[in-house]
Amino acid sequence: MTKISNVLPHRYPFLFVDQILEIEQNKWVKGYKNITINEWFFYENNNSVPSTLIIEGLAQLGAFATMSDNNGLGFLSALKGIEVLGQAYPGDRLDLYYKVLKNKRGFIIGEGVATVGNKVIIRADEIMIYLQANTE
Repeated sequence: MTKISNVLPHRYPFLFVDQILEIEQNKWVKGYKNITINEWFFYENNNSVPSTLIIEGLAQLGAFATMSDNNGLGFLSALKGIEVLGQAYPGDRLDLYYKVLKNKRGFIIGEGVATVGNKVIIRADEIMIYLQANTE
């Protein structure tokens, strides 16, 4: 299995994937993020994970569907059809799924779903990632 740090340049506090569970290269990927009370985005009046950060986690996960060690850098480029249906809280395991719909000329378009337990909390019709090839 590919090591997360070999694919993503993100590190704490902006890494939103703890583990890759399953992957079918160029098709789909499953992973998760454990939500702890120590996350930097929790404060007195906010005890849930901001939906924008969950979407970022889906985009980070999407990089694994088409990338391998050191073959480039992915950038979240566009979003379409985002539905926020619930929230994640400290103690939750945020399960993430990204399915590749199209991969053309460095642009990867996929759909994503984030769940807690068996409940869908975020659904994205399209998450576009631009893959900048490694020039080394």
